[in-house]
Amino acid sequence: MKPVAIFFALIITMSLVTGLSAALAEEDEDALYETSLRGASGFLARTSRPVLTCNKYPRVCRAARSPGPDCCKKKCVNVLTDRLNCGICGKRCKYSEICCKGECVNPSSNKKHCGGCSNRCQKGSYCAYGMCSYA
Repeated sequence: MKPVAIFFALIITMSLVTGLSAALAEEDEDALYETSLRGASGFLARTSRPVLTCNKYPRVCRAARSPGPDCCKKKCVNVLTDRLNCGICGKRCKYSEICCKGECVNPSSNKKHCGGCSNRCQKGSYCAYGMCSYA
């Protein structure tokens, strides 16, 4: 009977130690966020940097890692692929359509863009449900 009591005492001790260490780890994480350089006030975040928007600086859109080379409503976009600015700024594609080469197309039925942009079906086949010659 004595080994069973020792076993249960060991399990209880381990569970208490695990619970306390988890609680201490959470406190350490909270302390880490409170002692960041920005602090609670965000003073360093408020430093005045010139905001480069494409309506004032159009070259921003041509920089590396830019979403696109065109500027629409102060945002860099690619009018050849953007559903909200397809072909020109402000032209929206319908829900079921995508923007391919500046044109709104339905990829589930368009033979030139079947299932995606520039996915052309072969001659004599058709596009259904975004697949060429379905069924």
